[in-house]
Amino acid sequence: MSQAPNGDFQSVFHDTRDLTPFREGYVRTPVRGLADGVGEVLTGVLSGRDPARLSVLGDVPRLKRLSTKQAKAMHEAVFTSTEPDRLISLGRVYPGWAGLCYVMAGLLAYKHGGYLRASELLRRGLTTRIDDDASQFSALYLGQVVTRVEVAERIEVPVLFSEESVFLALAHCLREMGMIESALEAVVGLPPSLPSALARCTAAFALGQHRDVVMCTEGLLNTDDLSAALLLIRARSQRARGDFESAQTALKEVLRRRKTSLALRNDALTDRALLALDQGRRTLTPRSKRPAPPAELETLEVIRKDAEMRRLWENDFRELSGE
Repeated sequence: MSQAPNGDFQSVFHDTRDLTPFREGYVRTPVRGLADGVGEVLTGVLSGRDPARLSVLGDVPRLKRLSTKQAKAMHEAVFTSTEPDRLISLGRVYPGWAGLCYVMAGLLAYKHGGYLRASELLRRGLTTRIDDDASQFSALYLGQVVTRVEVAERIEVPVLFSEESVFLALAHCLREMGMIESALEAVVGLPPSLPSALARCTAAFALGQHRDVVMCTEGLLNTDDLSAALLLIRARSQRARGDFESAQTALKEVLRRRKTSLALRNDALTDRALLALDQGRRTLTPRSKRPAPPAELETLEVIRKDAEMRRLWENDFRELSGE
């Protein structure tokens, strides 16, 4: 997790950049997941693109006329391939482009759900240097490639081709493979943002690093579904540490915003019920507002009657004394 030189933890969710590679995240549900899948297929058919290819925001960028043969081959492989092998083969033919070929092949494998192969390709691509021509091609043509990355359970974020898209996809692959520590290492160097914070805190929570989760989400408010999902992780870490009051505060913040995803609100209500059980309560009503048991009510009624009888007796005594 991010830590300042003085030892204090820094915010990992507050992105100060004017432009980020992230598009609006969303919560995946069984119904929505099915609808999104059908929608992607329909969009691909209507636009003339195979949905098995890498996704592109808008139209495929047109290749410049005087491009080199390497650029032409890479452009065709990136925007028409449905299998990573074509990109891998291209990397063998042009070693200076190999790193970029492996990364794009890894993102394609990730889109198809091949987490093991995707992790191998992404890691190999990240450790292979590319030449200037490949770097220029990446800057000119790959900025519209978008990868939908799962940064936390059921939380997906479309990310334009960038450092974040590669490392977040790698972190998800590693989580799926049970390599949680490696997943955390993959995202600790990313710039602060809600998606990267979700990926970090998801891995840290799985490792039992609850103090880190709490410290790194200090001051977080529910401004959108990504922040609400991060607040849920914060509340669960606080609950695991036995800080029930702070956990209750975090869950209350999740429920405060009315437009919060229904799935996240339901999760917050479930966590609130579990929190009440941990505290030995049978209802969600705070102890101070719970009605008194029947035995206590009877005692209170007796006290009230005694007080009323005493008041009447004192009034009668004053009247007799006055006579």
